[in-house]
Amino acid sequence: MSILEILLVGIAAFCAGAMNSVAGGGTFFSFPALLAVGVPPVIANASNSVALWPASLSGAWAFRNELARYKRYLIPMGIVSFVGGIAGGLLLLTTKDSTFSKLIPWLLLFATVLFAFSSKLSVLLRGASAGAPTNSPAALAGQAVVSVYGGFFGAGMGILMLASLAMAGHDDVHEINAIKNLLSAVIYSVTVLTFVIAGAVSWPHTLLMLATATLGGYWGATIARKIPPQWLRRFIIAVGFALTVFYFYKTMM
Repeated sequence: MSILEILLVGIAAFCAGAMNSVAGGGTFFSFPALLAVGVPPVIANASNSVALWPASLSGAWAFRNELARYKRYLIPMGIVSFVGGIAGGLLLLTTKDSTFSKLIPWLLLFATVLFAFSSKLSVLLRGASAGAPTNSPAALAGQAVVSVYGGFFGAGMGILMLASLAMAGHDDVHEINAIKNLLSAVIYSVTVLTFVIAGAVSWPHTLLMLATATLGGYWGATIARKIPPQWLRRFIIAVGFALTVFYFYKTMM
């Protein structure tokens, strides 16, 4: 890699790690950077997942205090994420990226709108006086869909998961972010193993991204905890709509 390529991939991975720990959508920084330096799409997608794996772990660690009281709740969600991640990773290895890329802006639009109105929809679905979030069949099914999607492509997985968790009844945006980071780490863990075994990883690019994305993930999670919840929610929605507009434009060109 040239110095310019190293800078492009390294900075993009740092931004991706930070973005994933705050709002999701980090893949839209790192995946295009890999394509820009000539990495083939499927290998770029697999390498990106491997590179962002430690960033998701560091992001989850930064939110460990928020996660402590949800141990029992997280076990079933973790199992669903594990199985879904394997399914999505195997699906990627048998599918061309070009087919799925046409759906990305629509999925992002759906996830962003869902998250924007999740509190109102949650009241309608669960009742205004509903108790704490539980592992209902609907919540587990939603996480299963997100997990397969994340294992398959990953772009926008964070926003989809934020929406799914909000719909399950979580109303604290920092709490949602903490759970999202942990479950994302589970999904990335199993897809990493799948892609490494399949030999679908470009290691020179991946090792560079591993370092910078991990730093970005911890930095982003630390900053996120200091942001007022209402501003963080607005930022997440803004990111979702911005990415949606960009990829609608890209698919029309």
